[in-house]
Amino acid sequence: MPSWCPLLCRLAMLLCVWAPCQAQSDTELPPGTPIIQLRLAGDKRKHYEGRVEVYYNGEWGTVCDDDFSIHAANILCRELGYVEAVSWSPSSKYGKGEGRIWLDNVHCSGQERTLAQCKSNGFGVSDCKHSEDVGVVCNQRRIPGFKFISSFTNSVESLNVQIEEVRIRAIYSQRKRVPITEGYLEVKDGGKWRQICDEEWTEMNNRVICGMYGFPGEKGYNTKVYKLLAKRRKKNYWDFGVNCTGNEASLHGCKLGHKVELKGNTTCEKGMPVVVSCVPGRAFAPSYTQGFSKAYRVEQPLVRLRGGANTGDGRVEVLKNGKWGTVCDDSWNLKAASVVCRELGFGSAKEALAGGRLGQGMGPAHMNEVECSGFEKSLTECYFNRDALGCSHEEDAAVRCNVPAMGFQNKLRLSGGRNPFEGRVEVLAEKNDSLVWGTVCSDSWGTMEATVVCRQLGLGFASNAFQETWYWPGDVRADDVVMSGVRCSGTEMTLAQCLHHGKHLHCPRGGGRFAAGVSCSESAPDLVLNAQVVEHTTYLEDRPMYILQCANEEHCLSSSAATATPSSYRRLMRFSSQIHNNGQSDFRPRAAHNSWVWHDCHRHYHSMEVFTHYDLLSLNGTKVAEGHKASFCLEDTQCEEGTEKRYECANFGQQGITVGCWDTYRHDIDCQWIDVTDVVPGDYIFQVVINPNYEVAESDYTNNIMKCRCRYDGHRIWMYNCHIGGSVSSESEESSFPGLLNNQLGHR
Repeated sequence: MPSWCPLLCRLAMLLCVWAPCQAQSDTELPPGTPIIQLRLAGDKRKHYEGRVEVYYNGEWGTVCDDDFSIHAANILCRELGYVEAVSWSPSSKYGKGEGRIWLDNVHCSGQERTLAQCKSNGFGVSDCKHSEDVGVVCNQRRIPGFKFISSFTNSVESLNVQIEEVRIRAIYSQRKRVPITEGYLEVKDGGKWRQICDEEWTEMNNRVICGMYGFPGEKGYNTKVYKLLAKRRKKNYWDFGVNCTGNEASLHGCKLGHKVELKGNTTCEKGMPVVVSCVPGRAFAPSYTQGFSKAYRVEQPLVRLRGGANTGDGRVEVLKNGKWGTVCDDSWNLKAASVVCRELGFGSAKEALAGGRLGQGMGPAHMNEVECSGFEKSLTECYFNRDALGCSHEEDAAVRCNVPAMGFQNKLRLSGGRNPFEGRVEVLAEKNDSLVWGTVCSDSWGTMEATVVCRQLGLGFASNAFQETWYWPGDVRADDVVMSGVRCSGTEMTLAQCLHHGKHLHCPRGGGRFAAGVSCSESAPDLVLNAQVVEHTTYLEDRPMYILQCANEEHCLSSSAATATPSSYRRLMRFSSQIHNNGQSDFRPRAAHNSWVWHDCHRHYHSMEVFTHYDLLSLNGTKVAEGHKASFCLEDTQCEEGTEKRYECANFGQQGITVGCWDTYRHDIDCQWIDVTDVVPGDYIFQVVINPNYEVAESDYTNNIMKCRCRYDGHRIWMYNCHIGGSVSSESEESSFPGLLNNQLGHR
């Protein structure tokens, strides 16, 4: 067989697959094929999914799910201009349709050019109900060169916009701005960029365009400049107008407007090409004095996002009566999700997520069965069922928002890794008046810095931070260090927003083999301490020193124990801790199994040097007693129903905490205490910090801290107002802990 044959064979296969994609666009259908149009409708959570609806014989109808297959879904998606189908759903997942059920028992081979060519019972012949309406999810990528052709000249206004791409083309004075917020709107149809006539353009259309580009609002612009430019330029108008309601997640969700009569230079005589001008959210607005906002921090007192890997992603949490809680996913849709996104300074929602997809929250579920018009200023203005109870955190709603194209991914890269999710960190920096790629000094490089790198590249969460990268051979031309002294809080959108040395580099070890590296992951664990368990199990015990020798060797007692006699007593504040993994992946020790340290006294292995810190603080935050504790065993003590235990310490077993499980350290275990022997009676703050050194990457560190108020009278101790970081409003925090600024974990 000639060497070129496999290549030609693969090319032929691709052409065979591609042929049906553009069949309706550029190939005549066989005589007698019924003429139809398609659209996706119903209760969507993405704009490229929905209930299948068919226009035939002057009427819209649905398709029954009997015998439907992925082959039929592929034909349908390609007919709508998408490259393929991802999945299909039976039983009216996107709501019940209305009118006729046009097709039933649809059988497609996958080679048809239109759904109308597939075998079926015939149009209108069905024994189904609308509870059996089929839905599909298409791949959001559009077919290059796709040209929309309407089969019906009188019904285009009931069809969705079907184009290849959309862009905002900035004029010369705006092109260097980041992000681009203003310019001519152009759509790509049939492989060519075209303008839209603004004669019937509306503010609702502007709202949708700005939303899909990551902007929460729109504004006016200088019409004189654009009219003057329009007169000088050759125009190529699109065949249709656009009609949006303002709630669509993108232009693809809008309906077509009137068909535009193309008359050469006299097309759109009373108007000009559409221009849009958008208002960026605060985190993305350029500042003339300090550049971009230093870090992404949502300054919003009522709604926030938690647990998302990328900017604009996260579980939706709402503040009510001073406590943060979640939103149940019943009736959760793109309208409600878009209200959240715009409220937080992003654009419209590109996806409304259900089923705790971005991790489970803690505390109450404040809202259920949310219904929004889409134009509310805040999610708290939407209607919700105040009487609906019993929603678990497995049903927590989340969003993925459209965010502006800032070009951050072009200024950073990973080099030399085995896959796109790992490698040596290389930064594009200015050197001798030119832009060059270089490495980042690994001194002080850790999980927080790696978290920002992974976010900037859109690669999810940090998995590991590396201070040596000799095993990843990067570009030798990029070996020189161009960035040093990097210290991140973990909230920044880019590495450049972190503290660093600027032009005055200092890196004793140099770059090359000692350059900073990262590995990223699409998911991460999230450890949360059950505050109520701590509050309910705390008590005092006086224990003789002669039975505390092991604890003393492991530094679980205060320093005065070193001079204590064997017959003396230590006063211990004991408590239980129950640590849940509410994230999306298992919590595993960073150290390899063979590097765990055996502690002969307690007869167990330590998989992490320090897993928790226990501290007793004065009301102004000064430590009065401490009892840091190593992770002597990480295992699944109990799990939610339907989740199996994976980790057990016995027999040198694997250690970790599975998603949906928790590890309980009972109050009667050694070192599960604070030594308060030297503490005088008074009011104090008890603090627990999990994973204090950020040894293991998590999706959210703000909930790794827990604080309680406690009162000690010399004989008894009372624990009250226990809560985790970020679970209450700042006002409630200040009233409970007036001497402290906040209840959040301080980042180095």
